[in-house]
Amino acid sequence: MHRLSSNPAKAYRRVELDARIEAAGAADLTRICLEEAVAALGQALAALERQPTRVPHEALSRAQVIALWLAGSVAEDHPLRTSLVQFYGGQANAIRRCLSTPDAALIAQVRGDFSDLLAAA
Repeated sequence: MHRLSSNPAKAYRRVELDARIEAAGAADLTRICLEEAVAALGQALAALERQPTRVPHEALSRAQVIALWLAGSVAEDHPLRTSLVQFYGGQANAIRRCLSTPDAALIAQVRGDFSDLLAAA
């Protein structure tokens, strides 16, 4: 029999996230994605504090995928579409750079930008 996850806390978190996404409307989905990006970047920073030379691939990849999804999901008729696509794309690019060479200051900046946007939402 296959285990769902080698980490039960991670499995429960995933189930909770799936349930939130299933019940979410469009605006709530954006908020959830921003919350998840902020959390993933926080995990990346914590991992870098513990092991400064090891790239936290899982957390950074998760944050980058979220940023890319956000960039691709801005409604065509949104009045700030161009700015939001550029913002999310820039954040995804910054995270991509950190996947090869981790930069805690850059990760913290991206996390702060997402946090600011989340607070404004």
